[in-house]
Amino acid sequence: MLGYADITIFVVPLEKAAVPSPHIVVYSTAMCPYCVRAKSLLQNKGVKFEEIRVDMDRDRMAEMMQRSNRRTVPQIFIDDFHVGGFDDMAQLDAYGKLDPLLGLTPHNDEAAFAHSIDASEDGPT
Repeated sequence: MLGYADITIFVVPLEKAAVPSPHIVVYSTAMCPYCVRAKSLLQNKGVKFEEIRVDMDRDRMAEMMQRSNRRTVPQIFIDDFHVGGFDDMAQLDAYGKLDPLLGLTPHNDEAAFAHSIDASEDGPT
């Protein structure tokens, strides 16, 4: 029978591959509650993003409309992928599809460590 002194646990950190951070763009305006929610969601995930205020620059509004084919804000892009607005991003998050787009990996405690039991001795010490 094994005792606590017979168990050796090796903690081996898994190597993290260098994943480049995507370029995230949020087209927004000052008085937009959905813009605030979108930026808050991204901030809570710890990712950096570029905010482009379209209410202050007509050329940027035209750029947003050309890229998204939409007139409403926010419009969110992850690299060249058009996410859509806040509701679209929240839906991706709810289905677990946002984190991979953001370059985030799900936290899994079981995958983070390798455990080994040393049963070389038969009895407690």
